[in-house]
Amino acid sequence: SHGRRLTPMTRSICIIDGHPDPDPDHLVHALCDAYAEGAEATDHTVSRIRVADFDMPFLNSEKEFAMPPPEPVLSERQKIANADHLVIAFPLWMGGMPAKLKAFFEQAARAEFFLKTGESDHEWPERMMKGKSARIIVTMGMPDLVYRFGMDAGALKALERGVLGLSGFKPMHHTIIGGVGALTPSKVESWFEFMKEIGGQAV
Repeated sequence: SHGRRLTPMTRSICIIDGHPDPDPDHLVHALCDAYAEGAEATDHTVSRIRVADFDMPFLNSEKEFAMPPPEPVLSERQKIANADHLVIAFPLWMGGMPAKLKAFFEQAARAEFFLKTGESDHEWPERMMKGKSARIIVTMGMPDLVYRFGMDAGALKALERGVLGLSGFKPMHHTIIGGVGALTPSKVESWFEFMKEIGGQAV
């Protein structure tokens, strides 16, 4: 190929920016921008969902769960349906994902969006996201090793084994960025470069 890079198959990527604060200074927003930049530079198509941009009601009952969600979630979740690859980025708050992001997933899951119940109780639900891959990016103040081993990476496993795994996302990759308060400008820049790189590969 004389050094010419073979372009990988272009993919449709949906990036969920799970930071509930719209303040542009947050690292999560910048990481999502860097991923999108890398993806678009290699001709992948990118759609974005920013949970900071809309009010998110909490799900209160099983009856509600059986019905489609209200707008804007109804339109926003279509971006997930249309994508080949899902990226979810969020800060770790109190050991888990922010409540607003969790509320978005609960609303998006309504009316069998992620899992379609079988005809009988014995039948395995249909995985509605089969054929899609996912990447989870988590930022936190604590060192990543403490999170991985001391806290057993709970929020990450809850997503991977829960809604993403059950609904058929595969393969799933994750990136844990610890000690964010102590990151030097050059370290932050290297994380942005890494985001651009994996964005370009749509992984």
